Amino acid sequence: MEAAIELDHLSKSYGRRRGLVDLSLQVRRGEVFGYLGPNGAGKSTTIRLLLDLIRPDGGRARVLGLDPRRDAVAVHRRVGYLAGDFVVDPRQCVDECLTFLANLRGGVPRDRISDLAEQLDLELPARIKTLSKGNRQKVGLVQAFMHRPELLILDEPTSGLDPLVQQTFLRLVTEARAAGQTVLMSSHVMSEVERVADRVGIIREGRLIALDTVAGLRDRAVRTMRITFAEPPPVDEFAGLPGVGDLRLDGAVLHCRVAGSPDALLKAVAQHTVIDLLSEEPDLEDLFLTFYEGRDRVAA
Repeated sequence: MEAAIELDHLSKSYGRRRGLVDLSLQVRRGEVFGYLGPNGAGKSTTIRLLLDLIRPDGGRARVLGLDPRRDAVAVHRRVGYLAGDFVVDPRQCVDECLTFLANLRGGVPRDRISDLAEQLDLELPARIKTLSKGNRQKVGLVQAFMHRPELLILDEPTSGLDPLVQQTFLRLVTEARAAGQTVLMSSHVMSEVERVADRVGIIREGRLIALDTVAGLRDRAVRTMRITFAEPPPVDEFAGLPGVGDLRLDGAVLHCRVAGSPDALLKAVAQHTVIDLLSEEPDLEDLFLTFYEGRDRVAA
């Protein structure tokens, strides 16, 4: 089955500033793909190219097997899109706005709109100009999900949402995947993507620097270990082991950090009597920051 999204050496520049650099990527049908990076990394540029809102300088993109430029109407009909800067007519009430957008899509059952609004605690009679940023974001979420599109493209979808509504949003994403829909979800927050994504891509300065499953990224994350021995071991035995760093021996307690598999360290530790061993869960946020600080790089 063809991919939901295919990018082949896609490039885009804004004068001297590079938006995307030779980006190649596939998003599989039926998966939730987390697209991570801080503001300005190229996430929104990628999304706008997919929807033909801007044009690339080089390379090509395919969305649901279609050319975003030549087949723009067909693509937009099959996609639910939430822009990072979602804006609608502030003079409308929420119900009027969503009804108008539903009619543009050929009609959406009334109970579908009401159900999504209830789940997100969105007041349909409210005038849009009176809404907070979080409540305006809820309007954007409803219009993206309401017609059950084949592909959901969500740019920073939880911006402005309170923690309870964020949980509701993540549940909606999970339900969409269960229904066979594909979700591309851009964010700069690793933790929210970690909960629902099948795979994650990390972009830095317009380049894809990591592409893996969440489990795969976790395997590469750095864990902190504290090992208590019956007698102080020679610390030199552990220096130079693969992935082991920041070694410190405090009496009979060894402190260290391990990148990736701890197998080599555990085999060396097993040569001594161990009283206690503590391994802290790898922190994906730290891994995310590692890519951005230039201390590591994972080929896509």
